[in-house]
Amino acid sequence: MMSRPRPVPEISRLGAPIDARPLFAAEHAALIATLRALRPDDWRAEAVPGWSVRDLAAHLLGDCYGRLARDRDGHRGGPAPAPGETLEAFIHRANQEWVDACARLSPAALTDTLDLIGGQVAGLFRTADLAAPALGVSWAGVDPAPMWLDSAREFTELWTHRQQIRHAVGQETDPDPHVLAVVLDTFLRALPHTLRHTRAPEGTQLRMSVDGPAGGAWTATALADGWTLAEPAAGAPATRIALDADTAWRLCTRGITPATALARARVEGDRNLAEAACRIVSIIH
Repeated sequence: MMSRPRPVPEISRLGAPIDARPLFAAEHAALIATLRALRPDDWRAEAVPGWSVRDLAAHLLGDCYGRLARDRDGHRGGPAPAPGETLEAFIHRANQEWVDACARLSPAALTDTLDLIGGQVAGLFRTADLAAPALGVSWAGVDPAPMWLDSAREFTELWTHRQQIRHAVGQETDPDPHVLAVVLDTFLRALPHTLRHTRAPEGTQLRMSVDGPAGGAWTATALADGWTLAEPAAGAPATRIALDADTAWRLCTRGITPATALARARVEGDRNLAEAACRIVSIIH
């Protein structure tokens, strides 16, 4: 986690780069506004299983400190995986240790600190080099990843956690389609990695589409050595999956199960291929 990034591998299979840099400042401001509007009892509401709203805000603060330490300051200290510990287990353990350590922070102090540090992170991303090597993105199968993917992943995490806080206190998902479109475009870059163990004749295409103003379409094509989101060849997809936007982002973050997503989807063609695609996960899970 803390080692110096290696040169970025060839990742054209993930499609065209995404530039989430201009969105960080507004997303950070929206998060702080959400936190400042909370009532005292709201901070104790469960935002994700096992974590309250306060815990989730503390987790975001830890992410911000980690980003500044690595990318701005070149700091290589901090926790490391134990012998034999998987990446997922290490991340969950380190996150919990940080949240536990922040238990002494009041909601007001937590919000004020997150306002300061998160604003610095937004400024850091504003000038980031999208082609530079950065942290790996495990759910896309890329390590190291280019900054465009790392920063887009970071943006989706910030956005997703804000929605989880909103939901915990009875608010709906933020309806801004422009922002959600970037989130969905980032999440769907996990398709080639999701399908990596799914065998299909070379040239087989799977098209996953999302309805509405935040939606779009992503076509994964089977190659001899895996799947790609690069420009597909002419031909009809063997499988089409259409989802609404709310179902799509919740599926990618495991807010709902693949079975629930499939029940809501419109599927045409190879059902087994559709089931494989709906196992997509765009977070550390």
